[in-house]
Amino acid sequence: MVEVKSVKIDGENIHVFKSAIYIFVTSTGNTLELNMIVSEVIVKKYKKEENLIIEIELQDGRIIGSIMQLKIWSGTLPQLNLYCELNDLEEYHDFEKVTENESFFPNIEEGITLEEIRKVEMPNEKVTLKLNLPIDQKEWLSKQKNAILNEIFKEMIYEVWRK
Repeated sequence: MVEVKSVKIDGENIHVFKSAIYIFVTSTGNTLELNMIVSEVIVKKYKKEENLIIEIELQDGRIIGSIMQLKIWSGTLPQLNLYCELNDLEEYHDFEKVTENESFFPNIEEGITLEEIRKVEMPNEKVTLKLNLPIDQKEWLSKQKNAILNEIFKEMIYEVWRK
């Protein structure tokens, strides 16, 4: 079975937690498919893209470079599915083949959790709060920079969680 060592998207190395690369065989043609568990940050960064320049390094040292199309797969973990049409299957003779009539697809979600992914790359989300505070606290808050307030609230929430 062919295994992926590393992946670059538009020249940028991305952290791949688990992956499966295979040939999807249909009556209308064949595609090279790369399914990957990545961070939520990576999904958010690329989810609106249609085509990406991909460089895949395999464990055996081979490099596959291609413009690939992107599908976002919904699951319990953040995933990208990249694919491109293949004309010559000879070059990919050792790749696993999945046909359109099979219900089997490689399960890459097994053995990894969202918590483990977030330990590597935690996404940040914008939050708007409406608070009812004493005027002196409101005045103090309004004088602070956003970066400082972000850090204060982040640490305060972690502190409350620890209790």
